[in-house]
Amino acid sequence: MRALLVVNPAATTTSARTRDVLIHALASEMKLEAVTTEYRGHARDLGRQAAESKDIELIVALGGDGTVNEVVNGLLHQGPDPDRLPRLAVVPGGSTNVFARALGLPNHPVEATGALLDALREGRERTVGLGLAAGTAGTEDEAVPSRWFTFCAGFGFDAGVIGRVEQQRERGKRSTHALYLRQAMRQFLGEPHRRHGTLTLERTGEDPVSDLVMSIVCNTSPWTYLGNRPVYASPKASFETGLDVLGLSRMSTAAVARYATQLLTSSPERGPHGKHALSLHDLTDFTLHSKVPLPLQMDGDHLGLRTSVTFTGVRRALRVIV
Repeated sequence: MRALLVVNPAATTTSARTRDVLIHALASEMKLEAVTTEYRGHARDLGRQAAESKDIELIVALGGDGTVNEVVNGLLHQGPDPDRLPRLAVVPGGSTNVFARALGLPNHPVEATGALLDALREGRERTVGLGLAAGTAGTEDEAVPSRWFTFCAGFGFDAGVIGRVEQQRERGKRSTHALYLRQAMRQFLGEPHRRHGTLTLERTGEDPVSDLVMSIVCNTSPWTYLGNRPVYASPKASFETGLDVLGLSRMSTAAVARYATQLLTSSPERGPHGKHALSLHDLTDFTLHSKVPLPLQMDGDHLGLRTSVTFTGVRRALRVIV
C-alpha cells in the first residue's frame, strides 16, 4: 500500500522525536511518503495531490483538527467520491482533536498509531458524512469558495471566540482551555448583539427562525472537549445523519450562565435546552443570514466575516480508517 503522511510540525502535543517514532512505525507497514507542511493551506494542497494521484491509497493526517480539515478539503476539491478517493486516517496531534476522538480513536498519538495499524491489518473503515458551507447565491458572499467541515461550524459568538484565540496564539500564547475561557468572557463582554440577535435560519418548507444571537452547526457529537470531558451541543448529531443546529436567541448574563452550565453538564442524552434555545436535528440544507457581518469558523478555524452562509449535510462523503 502506498500512503502519504501529512505532518504538521506545529502540532501542539507531538515532539519531533515522537513524530520520528510514528513515521518509523507507519513506514514499517506500508510504502510511506512523509511531507511536513510549510505554510497555511499546504495540507490542503497535499490532499488535492493525493486525490489526483493514481496510486496513493491512503492519506494520514498527523496534526490537529485544522490539519485534518485542510486534508479533507484537498481530497474533496472535486466533490465526494468515496469509492475512488484515497482513504483518510488521523493521528491526533493537536490540543483538542475532536474529529479523531469522535471517531473513537485514542487521543494519544502513539496509541492512535497502534490503533490505526490494527485497523489497516483488519480492514476496518467507515464512510462518514461531512458538512459543506458556501456563500449564499444572490448575496455578497456568493463568490466565497465552498468549504467542507468534519465536525462543526459556528456563525457568530463561538467563531468570534476562536478568532480571539487565534490572535493570542499569533502573539505566542499556548492553546489551552484557560485561554479559550478567557477569550470567551471577553467576547461576551464585547458582544453588541447579545440581547437582540441578527441571525435568521431559513430552510425549505418551514417558517424562518429569526433573532438568533449565535448558531452552532454540528456534524457529529460531542461538539468539543474540555480536557477529557466531552461537551454536547447537539447530542443527536452523527456522522451517519445530516447536520444539527443549536441556536440561542438570548445571551444575557443569566442566560449565558444557564446555558454554560447545561453545556458543562451535557450528556449523550441531553444538551442545552430552554425557552431561548433552538435545537434542530438531521438537516440536509439550510441558510443562516445575518443583518450585520459576523465571524464564521469551521472545525476550529476562523474564516473571517460573513453575512450569509448556506449549509449542506452530505452523507457518505469520505472513507475513514477506524
